[in-house]
Amino acid sequence: MDILHQVGVVAPLAEVYRAVATPEGVAGWWSIDTTGESEAGGRLAVRFGADGGFDLEILELDPVGRVWWRVVGGPDEWIGTEVDWHFDTCGTYTIVDFTHAGWREPTALMRECSTKWAIFLMSLKELVETGRGRPAPDDVQISDGH
Repeated sequence: MDILHQVGVVAPLAEVYRAVATPEGVAGWWSIDTTGESEAGGRLAVRFGADGGFDLEILELDPVGRVWWRVVGGPDEWIGTEVDWHFDTCGTYTIVDFTHAGWREPTALMRECSTKWAIFLMSLKELVETGRGRPAPDDVQISDGH
């Protein structure tokens, strides 16, 4: 089972790539509490206060079109899943194709995460287009604490 989303961002591919490939970029749209590295084989730690967070192994960083992570820490349902970002250009847009792959079954958590990924993709779009995203804890809430 996979979560799939696509969004167009009015910005050069290199800017969108930096927002996904660096801890500072990820802190600007996903969670302000993000630390880690910007190299394949490295790790990112993304935290959400009392709700915990995720540890991501960086599998690939390709500035011409891909960022690929494997979840190695976090909720059981996330462990072993992979988050794959592909970037392409179309006119003035950078097209972001997003996949969170490897879910074992379509649980309530998967459904909630699909919605939250869409919200965070819009935060990424806002960050790159305007200079300010809505990372946690300032993200749009869809349920109690999420």
